[in-house]
Amino acid sequence: MSNSNAAHGKIPATVITGFLGAGKTTMIRNILENAQGRRIALIINEFGDLGVDGDVLKGCGAEACSEDDIIELTNGCICCTVADDFIPTMTKLLERDGRPDHIVIETSGLALPQPLIAAFNWPDIRTQVTVDGVITVVDSAAVAAGRFADDHDKVDALRVEDDNLDHESPIEELFEDQLTAADLIVLNKTDLLDSTGLAFVRKEVESRTHRKPAMIEAKNGEVSAAVLLGLGVGTENDIANRKSHHELEHENGEEHDHDEFDSFVVELGAIADPAAFIERLKDVIAAHDILRIKGFADVPGKPMRLLIQAVGSRIDQYFDRAWAAGETRGTRLVVIGLHDMDEQAVRAAIAAAV
Repeated sequence: MSNSNAAHGKIPATVITGFLGAGKTTMIRNILENAQGRRIALIINEFGDLGVDGDVLKGCGAEACSEDDIIELTNGCICCTVADDFIPTMTKLLERDGRPDHIVIETSGLALPQPLIAAFNWPDIRTQVTVDGVITVVDSAAVAAGRFADDHDKVDALRVEDDNLDHESPIEELFEDQLTAADLIVLNKTDLLDSTGLAFVRKEVESRTHRKPAMIEAKNGEVSAAVLLGLGVGTENDIANRKSHHELEHENGEEHDHDEFDSFVVELGAIADPAAFIERLKDVIAAHDILRIKGFADVPGKPMRLLIQAVGSRIDQYFDRAWAAGETRGTRLVVIGLHDMDEQAVRAAIAAAV
């Protein structure tokens, strides 16, 4: 699809959303490494105080996006801070010399896409930037494992006894909101599924939104920049038709709970046996129902940092880059879970896993 806004001088912006661990950062890294001559500015909205995704992308060395072109917002909840953080960030970006050819925005896995997209209708932004498209990345393996598919027959049976039962979890609502906002859905990690599993994921994803955006399959976030950039949708003009649970609740006079998720940073020393640490970390995740762990580890004798990315019990690890000269080595992990997570118990368990 051609971008009709290019003729009007508007900079296209692609919003990439998706639940925790879906593979957004990997996909963006692929975009940057295959930018086809575009100069890309990247805005990252992290959850928690440690900007892990930005650090990973800064280490990729892509010419299309220098470190000066990467801007991090570490509040994690764009829905609450559009005016305070996002709008000023966009304004500063547009005032720069050598404006970007394209803007890519990676939302936190816990952020609502809708308020962010609506912010592109602000007068100072709307005249200069348009939302080229919203891409929602789905962790196909997680969906196939039932992480977003509760037993609705059981829920219906319980409703007979309790009319006030709320069967929608915050995780389900976020998943559905991200799908509802999409112009393109990328079913990522399909290499982890067989044809039956993939068919289930397609059906499950389709059932979670009344809209029917295009859907493509991918593994390792490998999708051509030519497919992801240049959709030319102008999504800000249609966002009123893609309301989130948050917005629908407000329309019905309900209050929105901003404290559904918590995060904190665990700092540790060197990890002498990373393989054993990873195995123990799986037990910690299962015992405390942790949604996500991501960060870096210091392995003695290794010149490179060990990147750790955990989604549920699935943990990926690899050495991403060398420790920089003068950089303090250490292990720093962001832990993300529901608001009732026992932070002190989790901290103690992770420390004991070293």
